[in-house]
Amino acid sequence: MTSPTHNGSPDARRLYLELLKKSLTNTLFAAEPDTDRDQKKYVHDFIRHYIKGSAISMLPQARMDNLQQCVVDVLQRNIPGDLIETGVWRGGATIFMRGVLKAYSVTDRRVWVADSFQGLPEPDAARFPTEAKYHATPLMKTLYGKFAVGVDEVKRNFEAYGLLDEQVRFLVGWFKDTLPSAPIKKLAVMRLDGDYYDSTMDSLTALYDKLSPGGYVIIDDYGEDVWTNCRQATEDFRQQWNITTPLVRVDSKCYFWQREQ
Repeated sequence: MTSPTHNGSPDARRLYLELLKKSLTNTLFAAEPDTDRDQKKYVHDFIRHYIKGSAISMLPQARMDNLQQCVVDVLQRNIPGDLIETGVWRGGATIFMRGVLKAYSVTDRRVWVADSFQGLPEPDAARFPTEAKYHATPLMKTLYGKFAVGVDEVKRNFEAYGLLDEQVRFLVGWFKDTLPSAPIKKLAVMRLDGDYYDSTMDSLTALYDKLSPGGYVIIDDYGEDVWTNCRQATEDFRQQWNITTPLVRVDSKCYFWQREQ
């Protein structure tokens, strides 16, 4: 992997990336929902701002900043590998990844956009009754629409930002079917946002072996404990791999770790 070049001033690059984050999250003129507020109030704000709003990403600012820090760090330290998000919704985080590569004139890394593009999978009710119960609620089925966004809409969002090109690759289908055979040689940053146990475990199982030492794993829903078994999947995988590297808190819901050298 080549080191990032520095065409343009650092101030221009910083301004572009800050504007990109605010545009993708629809926070140029509006405040983002507070993830630590009363749950009922948060859900109301979440639906208004993200589901019914024009945001392309539902990542809070802290998670966008974390993603930027991880990507820029692997670029500056020349950690080899591509970037991936598993579970992309409208594509905002992957658009931002591509924007970071563009801002640093990096042409030899790809951004992988992995999603079923038909919403979250049906959880196994016998193994994960909490997930299955949540999956069947009117909130998930009707208001959230199981977070289903078609691949054509995500591609249009990339095009709107001028970032759909040969460095963007789409993996369409359930993770258990697409990730094990994906033509990915190495990864430098893997951001997992599949919500449920199986989606998280499928992603870690298929991709972690491709993560370069010094690269990052971001688990979007590790801190959630009301409706998902994402944390359990992460801990089960880390135990299987004897991973003792501490997880670092991004916010109350999102955590990450850096693969040891």
